Amino acid sequence: MKHLIILGDGMADHPIERLGGKTTLQYANTPGMDFIARNGRTGRLSTIPKGFQPGSEVANTAILGYDLNKVYEGRGPLEAASIGYDMEENDLALRCNIITLSNGAIKNHHGGHLTTEQGDALIRELNEALGNDKVSFHTGTQYRHLLIINGGNKHIVCAPPHDHPNEAWQDLLVKPEDGWENKKDNQRMTAGETANLLNELIIKSQEFLKKHTKGNSTQETLSIWPWGGGYRPAMKTLMEVYPQIKSGAVISAVDLIKGIGRYAGLQVINVDGATGLADTNYEGKAEAALAALKTSDFVFLHVEASDEAGHDGDLELKLRTIENFDKRIVTPICNELQVWEGEPVSVALLPDHPTPVEIRTHVDEPVPFAIWHKDITPDSVQTFDEVSCVSGCFGMLHLGEFMQEFMKE
Repeated sequence: MKHLIILGDGMADHPIERLGGKTTLQYANTPGMDFIARNGRTGRLSTIPKGFQPGSEVANTAILGYDLNKVYEGRGPLEAASIGYDMEENDLALRCNIITLSNGAIKNHHGGHLTTEQGDALIRELNEALGNDKVSFHTGTQYRHLLIINGGNKHIVCAPPHDHPNEAWQDLLVKPEDGWENKKDNQRMTAGETANLLNELIIKSQEFLKKHTKGNSTQETLSIWPWGGGYRPAMKTLMEVYPQIKSGAVISAVDLIKGIGRYAGLQVINVDGATGLADTNYEGKAEAALAALKTSDFVFLHVEASDEAGHDGDLELKLRTIENFDKRIVTPICNELQVWEGEPVSVALLPDHPTPVEIRTHVDEPVPFAIWHKDITPDSVQTFDEVSCVSGCFGMLHLGEFMQEFMKE
């Protein structure tokens, strides 16, 4: 049995008054996802370990069965892996967003949805202006980039910008963890020194990036925003953990997911036109997943669009991304697998976490999931959503229990 995970990042939501008290998954037209639920087995999954923030890096790593307490080092090292940056032992890697500030607050976490070409130009200029033997900037995708601090200390508190829309940015500057202000980690600088350096870079970047602000607004500017810092992680590959998996692939437009995939031993498949936004190449991703299943035992297909719509608080867009995900990825994959002549494929469908449009940030709440293959005995659930899957035969699973169950099918 081969295995395919289809993950719609941030699809889950809260009941919304404008939708008659329904969630986005309940309200949207999703015949493909409902097919998987109706013909498969369902349940709910808690994806965030105790003590961790509900970020996509945490949730997706947990979904793949990893113990975050043993392997988690933040988003930065995952960004590094995704772009092929080989971290040195003394490196601190941080995710480096380019964000928009307006009237002293974080307006958005994506710089107005920069393209990769725009982001690359800014990062190159920033590295020229602010880089040195301790600091280097590296291009990622769109607004998501990499900042390396040689000798940096990971014991700092950084605010993920997508969790703090419309909040004063100066209140969210980097701080050392309690007890670490003047403390070193091996031969690295202190956490206080690291925080001071990062805050200096944030402020200098704003002055430098003023000339690139759209419309040259005096009340609005771009800024770097580093967060998710960590050292090089030590992860076993999925092939070392699950004997059923001999080879695998990851398909995503998001660097951190590619990074998780690389550390998990998966081949990264890049799809032309995959953007991480609502305009992504849905069909191309579906075709790439089906092609990968012909040569690989395991495929992780990740789609970011609904999460971005949730962060923007755009209800109409989130509904459209869910329906596109269903119509242009889930349905064609299910149609193909029903007549598949090769080795049977077990399909798992789920979000990684909710990103409610009325909150505009991730929340630590269980998500629905469904597992289907042609020979499975279904439970009684008929639709795929946060409410229906409560009645599923799997009940409530936690963290690595999902992968254990999935590998049984």
